[in-house]
Amino acid sequence: MVNSTQFSYFILSAYFDSGRLKYLYFMFVLCLYILIVFANSLLIGVICMKRSLHEPMYIFLCSLFVNELYGSAGFFPFLLIQIVSDTHTISAPLCFLQIFCLYTYASIEFCNLALMSYDRYLAICCPLQYNTRMTSNKVALFIAVIWLYSFMKFLITLSLSVRLQLCGNVINRLFCHNYQVAKLACSETSVNNIYGLFSGTLTVLVPLIPIFFSYMKILKICLVSSKETRQKAVSTCTPHLASLLNFSFGCGFLTLQSRFDMTSVPSMLRIILSLYFMICQPLFNPIMYGLRMSKIQKTCKSVFFP
Repeated sequence: MVNSTQFSYFILSAYFDSGRLKYLYFMFVLCLYILIVFANSLLIGVICMKRSLHEPMYIFLCSLFVNELYGSAGFFPFLLIQIVSDTHTISAPLCFLQIFCLYTYASIEFCNLALMSYDRYLAICCPLQYNTRMTSNKVALFIAVIWLYSFMKFLITLSLSVRLQLCGNVINRLFCHNYQVAKLACSETSVNNIYGLFSGTLTVLVPLIPIFFSYMKILKICLVSSKETRQKAVSTCTPHLASLLNFSFGCGFLTLQSRFDMTSVPSMLRIILSLYFMICQPLFNPIMYGLRMSKIQKTCKSVFFP
């Protein structure tokens, strides 16, 4: 058996030789990253500076945008380096760091969307109790809990992966993936598999339960309420549902690609879909909420066109 410490780097074998086109790909991805940083930073700044936006819904949005910056920082710099590199290698510590960033990003994203669904449930179904049940202290506590919960959960995952004895160092992906590292192990992985199943179930069920509960309650209220209430529910819930479905699609394909043989799918399509959850979501959220949320839209207009 070969100890994992003997591998100082991993090889990302999903990259292909694109010749001089790699510089075009690099510029495209760099522009995309700059746009993501600008859009999310702009909305974070707008929410922080405008006191009229210091409401629970916008604070949760701010947390969501911070998470987009966090996830992008753990993904795009690595991707940009690999695009122009000829060897497509990544050091073991940086590979595990990227795994931690991407997994915690996904967990925080789902949990943050769950908090936002609960916030919409209170605003639509319990408007008179909203201010007492969703105080600023509770908002801060909720956000702190989902970030700490995600970090602690995946610190355990990472510690289990780091201790594995590996028989190889070739990862057939564009970026580091915990399941792909575990597949390289020649030591016992039963603990990793059991905790991975437990952690994955938590990642899905913990946010899914409040989301399902909230939307069942909202739907029930909408069926017996006035047209104005239904319009308010649609206007505030549409961006959230679109964001949730978009991210679920990206994560769903990534999971399927990891667990099943996808060689029948064209290689370029596999590459695009495997990058979807990290490229589209950080750009999708600020555009969707910036365009759909009237208060944010008006505030942004006042900033650029005073």
